[in-house]
Amino acid sequence: MAIKYEIKENIGTLSTSSKGWLKELNLVSWNDRDVKFDIREWSEDHSKMSKGITLSNEEVRELKDLLNKIDI
Repeated sequence: MAIKYEIKENIGTLSTSSKGWLKELNLVSWNDRDVKFDIREWSEDHSKMSKGITLSNEEVRELKDLLNKIDI
């Protein structure tokens, strides 16, 4: 079964791998569900993707709070 996805908004690129794939933060709808924040590597044309992580709004807020507490 194919996974259906639609990138609703590209927020930004975090890095580029040696093979040219882009690690991006996007808002993605998976299988026609509500959008979630998504971090993963994509091929240049977004036809292929790596494993990644999806986060709800609440999880992104919590992650932001945690990152604000550390000295980077």
